[in-house]
Amino acid sequence: MKTCNTNRQMSESFLTAALLSVSGGLQDSYSYIVRGEVFANAQTGNIVLLSRYVFEGKFYAALHYLVPLIFFSLGVATAELIRQKYKNARKVHWRQLVLIIEMGLLVLVGFFSEKWNLLANSLVSFSCAMQVQAFRKVKGYAFASTMCIGNIRSGVEDLCTYGRTKNKKILYKSFHYFSIIFLFALGAGLGSRLIQMGGIHTIWASVALLSIGFFLMFIREEEKKVENL
Repeated sequence: MKTCNTNRQMSESFLTAALLSVSGGLQDSYSYIVRGEVFANAQTGNIVLLSRYVFEGKFYAALHYLVPLIFFSLGVATAELIRQKYKNARKVHWRQLVLIIEMGLLVLVGFFSEKWNLLANSLVSFSCAMQVQAFRKVKGYAFASTMCIGNIRSGVEDLCTYGRTKNKKILYKSFHYFSIIFLFALGAGLGSRLIQMGGIHTIWASVALLSIGFFLMFIREEEKKVENL
């Protein structure tokens, strides 16, 4: 047997996932508290509220949930197109291009007054969609940095599997999911506190977190592998 070192892109590291998750929670807190109770990430909630207002005949109110839904879909498509076109780029990873666009949009959102809430929420939803589409793995495990339902399902499933198999690797995997959920909640809580001081500009705290993730991705994470000879 031989142990060798390989390099893995930092976009799938736990540290990057942690920064993205805190940022994701902050963005959802921001859009809901500051921008008229619209969810930037939780599109299921937007669909519920959209349906409610449509059935009540309040079509203008429904637009506040329909437009972010459309922008979320466009964000997924944009991130996928970037991946297809730049996946073999050498100097800058295609996920870094996604973060550059996301940070630029969020900086812009921080300048919008409350009368521009619809556009602000739409751009935040677009950014969140790009992020969730581009960053889908942590340590090789599928995860979501801007929502929790999939992480909860995977974490509990792995915990049950560990209870049956006593496989510590599966317990380790479960720990990653619950950690991501905690960090998302932490970001939401921090966001709610920062909003009291920063108001509409609070979204720039998310930009700061994303910028750290951007620069981290210039680093290659060393991973040890064992090969049979």
